[in-house]
Amino acid sequence: MSGAPAARRVPLHRSLITRLLATSVLVAVAAIVATAWLATQTVTRAIQQEQGRSLADDKSVYDTLVGYAATHRDWTGVETVVAERAARTGRRITLMTEDRRPIADSAPGPSLAAARPSATVDPLRLDLALTGGDVRIDPRVAGPYRLPADERKLLEKIAQAELACLRDAGLDGELVSSATGRPSVRTGGNLTPLELGVRCDRLAEYGRTRTEDKAFTELERRAAGCLGLTDPRFLRVDADFTAQVLKAPVAGPLPDTAVAEKTARCIETARQAQLAKYVAPPALLFVTDPDDQAGQPVFNLSRTNTLRIAVVTGAVLVVAVLVTVLAGRRLVRPLRALAAAADGPADHHTRVPVTTADEIGSLARALNDLAERRERSESLRRAMVSDVAHELRTPLTNIRSWLEAAQDGLTATGPELLELLHEEAVQLQHIIDDLSDLAAADAGNLRVHPDEVYVRDILAQVAEAHRSAAETAGVRLSMEVVDDPQVTADPVRLRQLVGNLVSNGIRHTPAGGAVTVGASAGGAGLTIEVRDTGTGIAAEDLPRIFDRFWRADRSRNRATGGSGLGLSIVRKLVEAHGGEISVASEPAAGTVFTVRLPSAVSAGGDP
Repeated sequence: MSGAPAARRVPLHRSLITRLLATSVLVAVAAIVATAWLATQTVTRAIQQEQGRSLADDKSVYDTLVGYAATHRDWTGVETVVAERAARTGRRITLMTEDRRPIADSAPGPSLAAARPSATVDPLRLDLALTGGDVRIDPRVAGPYRLPADERKLLEKIAQAELACLRDAGLDGELVSSATGRPSVRTGGNLTPLELGVRCDRLAEYGRTRTEDKAFTELERRAAGCLGLTDPRFLRVDADFTAQVLKAPVAGPLPDTAVAEKTARCIETARQAQLAKYVAPPALLFVTDPDDQAGQPVFNLSRTNTLRIAVVTGAVLVVAVLVTVLAGRRLVRPLRALAAAADGPADHHTRVPVTTADEIGSLARALNDLAERRERSESLRRAMVSDVAHELRTPLTNIRSWLEAAQDGLTATGPELLELLHEEAVQLQHIIDDLSDLAAADAGNLRVHPDEVYVRDILAQVAEAHRSAAETAGVRLSMEVVDDPQVTADPVRLRQLVGNLVSNGIRHTPAGGAVTVGASAGGAGLTIEVRDTGTGIAAEDLPRIFDRFWRADRSRNRATGGSGLGLSIVRKLVEAHGGEISVASEPAAGTVFTVRLPSAVSAGGDP
């Protein structure tokens, strides 16, 4: 029988451990992702709330300070404004020059020398991100455009006339005044028809005052150079600082959109240069938390956030439980099939379907192999019981028959009868001894008692013991021993295994043939060969010659003698000495049995 199959190594990617690890990692990743998402959402919401509050505070503080800078030539007296805004917003407000020299600070605190400013306060270059508009120059900057009292009164009189004209036309309006003191009329609807608006536009008809004309002339002169105009009179700037280019620049014609964009940039640059001496210099603005509020949480864990955390955590737990249950059922299903197969009747060798390539699949294959070996062992056991019964029945039947014949007086109880009975008893004893040896070998109790022996002497004793049988069969028995080798072996068991091979060779060699026993020693140990010129063994029968009760003659008779156990015992004895046996045969040409033994054998029979 073949031995148990070697353990199969499961690939790492199909391993049950890998699948369990992947499931655990999947659950952990899901939990981490959900936790990260929840934390991100909560923190983002808190940051947005804080940013919204900071932006609102910064915008109000910024607008106040820009207004102060637009109406003052320096920052003198700004401390009062800073303190008032700090008290209202609950923030620390610090104002510094562009080279980081303090201008005003609402409260003491950590140094801001290396801090990033909240904004730069410059009324001529507004922070559009804070203002939310598209005007770079604060409209509160008046500069040289501020009208004296007499001009304001004159324009207000004209504006009142314009307002009266509109009211006569059925339109409502009101007077508004800019930072320069110039009034304007603001209506609540469109002027219809168009002629009505033109007829009532008294301020436009009046044009610029003397003060405005002087300031705008300077502005047109500054902007003309930027635009490349040879004469400032080719540029006309209106009261709302929109400009008209009356002649194309010397540099060459440009598309209308390009001219408009360049004109707007030049007007803005010229205004910034014109107004720079009328406003406070640019300053860095810092809006921070005061020292006594540092370290306080930006937000509290509200009821809504707590509920959200609970819901997400519950969802993650539910998903984890579902994934675990599904994975567990998938893993347990084949285990239940294996348990059901193992719980089946002992005489019913159920095969388990192999559905996976992991450790469970490997276990299923191992159980199937075990079931197959059990079936084979059961078949061999039944065959052995049948063979033992057959082998024992024959000598016992003969003994009984001769004894009954003697009792009935059918044969004389002389020496011949005793000789026959003795031969049958010896044959019966031989079978029982062989079975005893095999049983001891199967149970692991076949012990050898090694000793230093001369192989030539052992082989000579075997040849002498079988010479009579060889002469009776007409077979020549000879020895071929190289030198006088020694080996550590059990002399009794060594004579037994060589004797079985010699006896087997004599039985299967016809008259006139020869059986030769040879031995030689080498570096790997001792080699014993038993050659015969007998009938030989077919190639398909060679794998079975060491099976118990197997004979080459399929008729199962005892014409050739023997119990069919000799070669099985030989193999067990060779294995007990730690050696190996092989056979080579050719039908009608003979057979060679080769036994290789190590130089030393342990007392327990293991090599």
